[in-house]
Amino acid sequence: MSSIYKVIEIIGGSDKSWEDAAKKAVEVAAKSLEEMRVAEVKELDMRIEDGKVVEYRVKMRVSFKYKV
Repeated sequence: MSSIYKVIEIIGGSDKSWEDAAKKAVEVAAKSLEEMRVAEVKELDMRIEDGKVVEYRVKMRVSFKYKV
């Protein structure tokens, strides 16, 4: 029997770094998604206020096993 995977897009944010934003997003998604397999970073951006970076944001595609 072959496996089927679903891919969704998630966005994580952190005031520390892009790496921390990605890690937090995966950890939160893992609470409601079972058997996550791969997270692929698609886009990095920053939120800026008063000329300073206040948030690093990561947009990712995440795959997880689809249960029928």
